[in-house]
Amino acid sequence: MNNNNKVLSFDDILLVPQYSDIRSRSEIDTSVKLKKNNIEINLDIPIISSPMSTVTEAYMCNAINSLGGMGIIHRYNTITFQKKLVSYIYNNNLKSAAVGVTGDFKERLSELVSEGLSIVCIDVAHGDHILVKEAIEYINNKYPNLFIIAGNVATASSYERLSEWGADAVRASVGSGSICTTRIQTGHGIPTLQAIIDCSNKRKELLLENKKAAYIIADGGIKNSGDIVKSLALGADIVMLGSMISGTKETPGKIISIDGKKMKKYSGMASKSAQKVWRGSYSSIEGVSTQVPYKGTISKVVNEIMSNVRSGMSYSGARSLCELREAQFVLQTQNAHSEGQPHIFRK
Repeated sequence: MNNNNKVLSFDDILLVPQYSDIRSRSEIDTSVKLKKNNIEINLDIPIISSPMSTVTEAYMCNAINSLGGMGIIHRYNTITFQKKLVSYIYNNNLKSAAVGVTGDFKERLSELVSEGLSIVCIDVAHGDHILVKEAIEYINNKYPNLFIIAGNVATASSYERLSEWGADAVRASVGSGSICTTRIQTGHGIPTLQAIIDCSNKRKELLLENKKAAYIIADGGIKNSGDIVKSLALGADIVMLGSMISGTKETPGKIISIDGKKMKKYSGMASKSAQKVWRGSYSSIEGVSTQVPYKGTISKVVNEIMSNVRSGMSYSGARSLCELREAQFVLQTQNAHSEGQPHIFRK
């Protein structure tokens, strides 16, 4: 097989500044509406916190819900404990949690639904899989009022399949996370930006054909607010954040001191340490675990992120996320990327 196709990552492109008549960032609307039949999920900001054990439990869900986003309770716990966490969610009634596709999947889902679950995330590394298809079909048949997030996928054909199977939103990207080693261990992956572009193009085709086209969630590899703006401009409806909001007060775990600096743990769910904690053993290791600096409250972090996102939208003259998708981009060389970094201190 010989394939010379090149793929794009966030640092390979820049959005082109456009004419803007936006006088104040307060004019910019960052809201997003997700629909399924008669179900509507209204978010003021296009941010979801990742269903990771060191990122999202009830404390994070309530905090990020109050900011206008959404959190997804991770699945790396007992059914009883996850159900308890879901019961603690109270803002906007966005009760969302993750499940797997094997083992106690059906029992876990049943218990979560009894606690008022409205959004379920089928949380697996490789979403273009027969078990994911069966899980989506099972959920839609038994719980037709549940909004289904599935993934992860990396190609247009994968996105189309999950849409056909009945997913309402699809997480795009494989192997791009800050603590993910999937590409190193398996040789597989597609950069998040490329996955967004391909899935978005396929989505447009499906909509023109009046076929089901799932919403797109950019998930993985997002390092800064600029990457968020690029994701939203090139077709993502929402971004899912892990590393950018790790180390905040609302993430699970204690604040520890290392060499006089406040830190918190951040682990990839396929890391050796995380696997040993949630299932007592480990197999394929596709992630790492580390300590990250304590960042303060999630409100501080998210408000800074969204301030920058609105600024980015204003550079494109976009008052809404829909208008932002009319943005143009150019490819940049390595020298162009280097020029865009703070270089006053270089010698």
